Amino acid sequence: MALKSFVWALVIAVAVVSATEYRRPPPRNTLSRSLLEQLDDIHPTTPQQVHISLSGENHMRISWITSDSTPPIVYYGTTPGANGTTSSTGSTDTYKFVTYLSGEIHNVVIGPLNPNTQYYYRCGSTSSPEFTFKTPPSSFPINFAVSGDLGQTEWTKSTLENIQKSNYDVLLLPGDLSYADLIQPSWDTFGQLVQPLASARPWMVTQGNHEVEKIPVIHHEPFTSYNARWVMPYEESGSPSNLYYSFEVAGVHVIMLGSYTDFGPDSDQYKWLQSDLGKIDRSKTPWLIALIHAPWYNTNEAHQGEDESSGMKEAMEDLLFRARVDVVFAGHVHAYERFVRVYKDEANECGPIHITIGDGGNREGLAKKFMDPQSNISAFREPSFGHGHLSMVNSSHAVWTWHRNEDDNVTNASDEVWLTNLASVTTCS
Repeated sequence: MALKSFVWALVIAVAVVSATEYRRPPPRNTLSRSLLEQLDDIHPTTPQQVHISLSGENHMRISWITSDSTPPIVYYGTTPGANGTTSSTGSTDTYKFVTYLSGEIHNVVIGPLNPNTQYYYRCGSTSSPEFTFKTPPSSFPINFAVSGDLGQTEWTKSTLENIQKSNYDVLLLPGDLSYADLIQPSWDTFGQLVQPLASARPWMVTQGNHEVEKIPVIHHEPFTSYNARWVMPYEESGSPSNLYYSFEVAGVHVIMLGSYTDFGPDSDQYKWLQSDLGKIDRSKTPWLIALIHAPWYNTNEAHQGEDESSGMKEAMEDLLFRARVDVVFAGHVHAYERFVRVYKDEANECGPIHITIGDGGNREGLAKKFMDPQSNISAFREPSFGHGHLSMVNSSHAVWTWHRNEDDNVTNASDEVWLTNLASVTTCS
């Protein structure tokens, strides 16, 4: 009881500190209770919280959890109901967080897979429920859904429903997934909430501040839950940490950076980023995009003056500019904002477009106050929940659209801009 009181006191203290930064609207209803009831009804050996992620060229990682021990095996094939013509085995792990012990966390990498192909799969046994996913295409066009700071509220559900209606190939999430904030069963409910989407298309994520989950004296290790549950292809990209990595898909090189791990010039992350950028072949992957959590550019009153934003920008902006990164996505600020191409706080036709998309539906609400007058480098800003799509039409042109949840027809974009690949702009080469 004393331990629980301490944890809750810590959570309340963090909330109070956060609340002093800016005034949020009242929180939305959460879905945790109904999701917990759903998990209670699942058989101990039945796969739950199933999600998939890209894992090297033509391979997919299948991740799921069971309450009881089951073999880490996936049966898969291109025909439904056939129990899979091929199988692969993987690994099982658990983690402990204070008094919480996770379920059995299974990870299996399958492949090689054909591009743009529907696969059917079962986790653990041939009698388990059948899931299906589609692999991304091997060439343009390709469509990325982008959403950050999801949480698990009624707004989150609306965002996920709108994304599910779209024809996307890969989802990118720039941090702040579950908003568990130390309460470990909330990681389980989040996994179950996103399963319908995350089991059908690869979800590529990076971490935010809500994934840190350290408790002084009691639990020193950061990102315990995140690293155990959401394993990304860091080893495949030569990274020493699951907190930052890269991957390539259909002519796009995507870099996922960690705002809440060391990023200075002497850090492992900085050195890895230098190395990764040096290996990129823009004739093979003409598009180059990056994801962070804490935005480097931000005209909202929320989250101003944080080292994870300004310090990381100071350390790494030159690297991304010289590499001619096309777009940088961020979360953290619970609103939508798109900047023009920018570098060193000024418009620059050879700099990346920075987009803040921290409006996925979190329980803390929207950050409604922007600074006035609007900066000339801020092209569009609005405190509404929603999601975005980055569609690479070909090797030189792409279109970005942002879709507001409240719109009756969410297929209509509330913000839209066409992009020209910087690798194809002679004045930027």
